[in-house]
Amino acid sequence: MTSRRAVIALGGNAMTGPDGSATPAAQRAALAVAAEAVAAVVAAGVEVVLTHGNGPQVGNLLVKNEMAAAVVPPVPLDWCVAQTQATVGFTLADELDAALAARGLDRRTAALVTRTLVDADDPHFAAPSKPVGRYLPAAEAARFTALGQHWQDRGPRGWRRVVASPEPRSVVDAPAIATLVAAGFVVVCAGGGGVPVVDGAPLHGVEAVVDKDLTAALLARELGADTLVVATDVPHVVVGWGTDAARPLGRVTPAELRAHAAAGEFDGGSMGPKVEAALRFVEGGGTRAVVTSLDTIADAVTRDAVGTVLTAAQE
Repeated sequence: MTSRRAVIALGGNAMTGPDGSATPAAQRAALAVAAEAVAAVVAAGVEVVLTHGNGPQVGNLLVKNEMAAAVVPPVPLDWCVAQTQATVGFTLADELDAALAARGLDRRTAALVTRTLVDADDPHFAAPSKPVGRYLPAAEAARFTALGQHWQDRGPRGWRRVVASPEPRSVVDAPAIATLVAAGFVVVCAGGGGVPVVDGAPLHGVEAVVDKDLTAALLARELGADTLVVATDVPHVVVGWGTDAARPLGRVTPAELRAHAAAGEFDGGSMGPKVEAALRFVEGGGTRAVVTSLDTIADAVTRDAVGTVLTAAQE
């Protein structure tokens, strides 16, 4: 089957070099590879909305905050998310424009700094647990704890900052994204899960990060997409990971995937959110979700032969 509209969530492997490096040159080269894969989806006649991670980029900004704290005031985390959305967004838009033009496609891209609404009383604010940035010795971490940040002792590697990761409730800029899609643009948006904002007069940003895959699932439902593709660095979701009984999942029902998740099969810091995003999309009314590697996303959108495929009704 070929989708009419797809939301593709790019993982961190699409943002950095093969060795994990996040230099500007490495990031642009990685984004060029991702753009080629996305252009193949557009060439199939699918309306594409693209979301992306920003972990390495935000981590770099946090290091700059730490090193320059005695010279300029550190900027809040929501500002870091917005800045990295803009940087990755314009770079990815440039690479997408080039990839589309190389295929002779008369399509253009647009990058949108996107806000995601969260609840001010979300329980995650009271118990920050999402690690961000680099590890520091206890004495250095104490300097930032004094500024109101939360840091945890992570063992031999040192201390690491933890922040709230509240549930996404709605994508504030979804109507603008829908308008751009309707006008024929390939839209890059909701980077890093979106800039977290809470209700107020006006809306205002908060120190938090929203899970990028959960926001992608929410956005896909709000846009009426029929397919959500969560691109990662492995071709399938695997149960029994790291054991002799490891096996990839192909077509799977929501009930089966929920059971595997409940059994603790998926790490909360990596595959867990991707599985949850796929489940939420399909259980919320989406037609199909696919978790697969970056190099197979074109096939993931157009047919059920690759990746872990989740649909509400199994044939």
